[in-house]
Amino acid sequence: MFNKTRLPNHQPALIRNIITILCIVGGIGFTKPVSAQQIKDTLLNKPVQPTLIPGSDGLDAGDFLHQVFTSHKHSFPDTVITKPKKFYASIFPAAGYTLQTGFAVLLSGSFAFYVDTASKKLSNILTNVAYTQYNQILFPLSATIWTKDNRYIISADYRYLKYPSITYGLGSHTVQSEAYTLNFNYIKLHQSILKKVYRNLYAGAGLYYDHLWNIREIDPPAGVTTSFQKYGSQKTATAVAIALKVLYDNRQNQINPTNGAYASIVFRPNYTFLGSDVNWNSLQIDFRKYIKINGNPRSILALWSFDWLTLKGKPPYLLLPSTGWDDQYNTGRGYIQSRFRAKNLIYTEAEYRFGITDNGLLGGVVFANTQSYSRKFTTQQFIAVAPGFGAGLRIKLNKHSNTNLAIDYGFGQEGSKGLFLNLGEVF
Repeated sequence: MFNKTRLPNHQPALIRNIITILCIVGGIGFTKPVSAQQIKDTLLNKPVQPTLIPGSDGLDAGDFLHQVFTSHKHSFPDTVITKPKKFYASIFPAAGYTLQTGFAVLLSGSFAFYVDTASKKLSNILTNVAYTQYNQILFPLSATIWTKDNRYIISADYRYLKYPSITYGLGSHTVQSEAYTLNFNYIKLHQSILKKVYRNLYAGAGLYYDHLWNIREIDPPAGVTTSFQKYGSQKTATAVAIALKVLYDNRQNQINPTNGAYASIVFRPNYTFLGSDVNWNSLQIDFRKYIKINGNPRSILALWSFDWLTLKGKPPYLLLPSTGWDDQYNTGRGYIQSRFRAKNLIYTEAEYRFGITDNGLLGGVVFANTQSYSRKFTTQQFIAVAPGFGAGLRIKLNKHSNTNLAIDYGFGQEGSKGLFLNLGEVF
């Protein structure tokens, strides 16, 4: 059962994550003593010439461990400079902690590749398998594939969750004392194909399938009719749609953007004749902008606006807009997943990303966000804003794809706070 009051300490898990991941990525163990000066010299090593991907030069975790722990100092040629490759991979086991999972063990993978190097659009596949302290199983797999000459974008978002998690009810005025556990299994299969319309503008459609089963409340407040029950409790829920999508994306690297903009509009009409339990329509509007400060690819102001709106009908409770339930599970740093839920969400976030070491191994961020939800069972009256803020560390796992391990600590209102981990940037 999910224990919502006694959560483990954050700091030891943070240290273990850094040590575990760096050891595995480097592929070597701690086999001989290392001086503080050796580590300092390696950290402060000057960067090499820029690579094919902006900001991806210098040192990554594998280079760092090899340089520190091998007997002889080797110079590691940058394969992206000498001979541009088409495929880059980062695979590692790790242990971590988040508010919604407790302690977790996982195997993660990040795969970046070029279908067409001339187009300079980096395709990527991200996945992991995790088992958590609260008996949760998570298996997401997401992919963005750019075809030759960037004519098409093929995207996929597949997920399996066995997921006891806390729910707080509906609306922006829920209180933490009324939280309880909602258990469920979930399969998500979203697949879309977009065709280039003009330059960086794409349009297309996709099949969206969501199925939840074994939905049940655990330890709900005694003598109280919960929001889940009022909304219409279900043991199973299915939603199927032919989604329509328009996308603008002129970013060169979607894993860690250093320039450009991203804009997406997804209209999702769910109908019973396709297999949905009920008819309902939703709209997601996602806009992101990346601004280089003084032309520096390691000094970026990133802006994010995300609106998730119910246009018509009654989505299943667990498919309503909610904190941390966007496609990447990244909205609302500073709050536990599912902290707020309603028919409509308006979300904004700003993040400043900067380098800490000249060689690109370590970076940092500071961020702030706001989320606002409509009143309980309505689609109007956005009257409350829940702010969040925090800071984080970035560790370069793969300099060729510019993939970072993101380790953030966020704060929200009413004492909400916690550690947030991500493979790749949050947005």
